[in-house]
Amino acid sequence: MEEVARSMTALLPELGRGVVLAVFAAVYVGMALGRWPGLKVDRSAIALIGAVLVVVFGGLPAERLTAAIDWDTLVVLFGLMLVSAQFALSGAWDALAFRIAYLKLSEPALLAVMMTAVAVLSAVLLNDVVAYVVPPVLIAAMARRGLDPRPFLIGLMMAANIGSAASPIGNPQNILLASAGDLGFAAFLEANALPAALALAIAWIVIVQAWRGRWRAQTPVAGGREAAFHRRHAAKGLVALVLLLLALASPLPRPAAVMLAAAFVLISRDIASRELFALVDWPLLILFASLFLVTDAFAALPVARGLAAAIAEHPAGAGGGAGLAALLVVGSNTVGNVPLVTLLLALIPPPSADWLTTVALYATLAGNLLVTGSIANIIVIERAKAAGVVIGWGMHARVGVPATLVALAVAVVIAAVR
Repeated sequence: MEEVARSMTALLPELGRGVVLAVFAAVYVGMALGRWPGLKVDRSAIALIGAVLVVVFGGLPAERLTAAIDWDTLVVLFGLMLVSAQFALSGAWDALAFRIAYLKLSEPALLAVMMTAVAVLSAVLLNDVVAYVVPPVLIAAMARRGLDPRPFLIGLMMAANIGSAASPIGNPQNILLASAGDLGFAAFLEANALPAALALAIAWIVIVQAWRGRWRAQTPVAGGREAAFHRRHAAKGLVALVLLLLALASPLPRPAAVMLAAAFVLISRDIASRELFALVDWPLLILFASLFLVTDAFAALPVARGLAAAIAEHPAGAGGGAGLAALLVVGSNTVGNVPLVTLLLALIPPPSADWLTTVALYATLAGNLLVTGSIANIIVIERAKAAGVVIGWGMHARVGVPATLVALAVAVVIAAVR
């Protein structure tokens, strides 16, 4: 019996490593497919189930649970969602979309103004939030002018991704990368503002060419009613945003700076706290926390250490050229840019600031290639579908593929020159 007990004790670590490897594979397959076939579980649920399994089966000891989660990233995400919620509840998004739509401009010029506004908003607020609140309003606004909303919705998707690439708080993966290197706005703007601006121009050119002569909708989409605009609530959101940017430029830690602005938003006599909390993307926070646990357990395996060494030594992983861009294009459009970045950071610590901003740029631009490349894309597609506007994979790809490949090529050239 003692011999059997010793054999079982020796076998348990191997079983634990096997479980972690199997769970990791199942989670990332789920990330790529968006679900597990036959089950109604989304990416957040898949990641949470995987996290539970690696903890229960010993892949992640209890003493490592807290250390495995990047709490700074979760706090920053949570705080930004609250600040964004203030604008949503004020009716500011509706007011902005309708005012842009009423501009006496040609369709290409109107598209340029809309894409620029979305890109700027996505740089200072989460692009997922912008992708969620703008589509219904944009559809209604364009319907009033008798315009086809689809080129504007595709422009919205691409601008939301591109604008967020130049900011450490523009999207979830950038928040994660900025946290890993303690990078602020200056570092991101210096590295990514120029390629992001050029990518925005490239996307605009491709959309204009694709819809030349076809801007008018044969059957205008039934427009909705513009929501009431509360100037005082919108002004408070603007003050919170200014406070956020000033705090981020100060010596305050990034989580403290964001939560300072979030606390200011929560203090209100008119908007109940639960209304703001209801607009927080809780599934996204669950996805992040769960992926931290799964990837940390995987990173401790011998196979992961070997993979980390191979990535660090290979130009596709360690460099900033076409190899890294290709890796991120494939990864972002399969498992997704958030899971991919989480995995890369777990495998190759500590990366340089240049590598972090380059990965942020390439991974975010890669999200425009296909509908599946970015959560923001999927949000816009679903919100548009609910409003009666369908954008198919092929329609998006006809714009996304050329615009993304050209923009990435330009970004690689800029990186090489620098």
